[in-house]
Amino acid sequence: MDQSPFPEIAHLHETFTEGLDLDCGAHLAQIDIAYRTYGTLNADRSNAVLVCHALTGDQYVAETHPLTGKPAWWGAMVGAGKPVDTDRYFVICSNVLGGCMGSTGPRSRSDQNVGEPWGTLFPPVTIQDMVRAQKKLIDRLGISRLFAVIGGSMGGMQALAWASLFPESVFAAVPVATAAHHSAQNIAFHEVGRQAIFADPDFHGGRYWAHGVIPARGLAVARMTAHITYLSEAALTRKFGRRLQGGDVLSPILFGERFAVESYLEHQGSSFVRRFDANSYLCITRAMDFFDLAADHGGSLGAAFRGSKTRFLLVSFSSDWLFPTAESRTIARALNQAAANVSFVEIVSDKGHDAFLLDEPDFHRTIAGFLGGAAEAAGLA
Repeated sequence: MDQSPFPEIAHLHETFTEGLDLDCGAHLAQIDIAYRTYGTLNADRSNAVLVCHALTGDQYVAETHPLTGKPAWWGAMVGAGKPVDTDRYFVICSNVLGGCMGSTGPRSRSDQNVGEPWGTLFPPVTIQDMVRAQKKLIDRLGISRLFAVIGGSMGGMQALAWASLFPESVFAAVPVATAAHHSAQNIAFHEVGRQAIFADPDFHGGRYWAHGVIPARGLAVARMTAHITYLSEAALTRKFGRRLQGGDVLSPILFGERFAVESYLEHQGSSFVRRFDANSYLCITRAMDFFDLAADHGGSLGAAFRGSKTRFLLVSFSSDWLFPTAESRTIARALNQAAANVSFVEIVSDKGHDAFLLDEPDFHRTIAGFLGGAAEAAGLA
């Protein structure tokens, strides 16, 4: 397993010297938000679309990743002539607060110990903290109202938080494969991953950089565990079944990558540790666990959107057991109770939670149609 320290890369970013007050009561004295943009902002600055990334994503939504060299993580969705059409919209994607691709997070220099990264001393952040940091970026870019906010999974949580915190700043919101709170089951899966990181002898209490190592084994196991939740049983069976590596010959070796699915998970884990910081993983999974919009509004999810003029499109996938369709229906009912403008679509797919990142023509047509209709309603040329 690769044990090299996490590499440094220069990212386009904005610095906010006034810092940010966090929900936990801490204050970050200064924050950086790294981001990318695609397309052209129109004259009246009304065509901006904010794409919010998921747990292990980043700002490189529509271009080759500078660290891994891999294709854009949402290249099927964002680009010229695609559902989020960069010939029509000005697309912004920022690395979340707490991330490790240029935004302030555990790898950043601490406010408290000059010259030292925060590590595990980085204060806990919430999804709402991430959105408030994004709002600073949007304001800095001179955009008073976003045409749309769109995101899947944790990105969908951000889209919901945007519509709740800044309803006048969001014309349309598209939360995809998400929920208004993290379930006990999802928290449990996250905790298994965190414990794997803590148990890695190279974790060193979160100060692994001081030892020139990363907790690669623990982080890889965390990624492998999480990745299982992103797929469906049908998808795993279709791709791998019970196929053995090297043919259907039983060897005297008990352990090792005997099944094709084992090799796949090992690849997912080993590639992940070369692009993601373990302390950021701890920080961001906790932010997802804390997310509970109803709890923030006296137990009423509808109250989170009361009086909202934002247009909503909720999308779920039939085989997603991490964020099942029932979660999107709960949000839709709350939006109806708040008299909001809401559409809801369940896409039939056997690809599981990751379907929103994959080739799903019905999903792509749904997004393109909704954005096109919203653009007409907003008076976009």
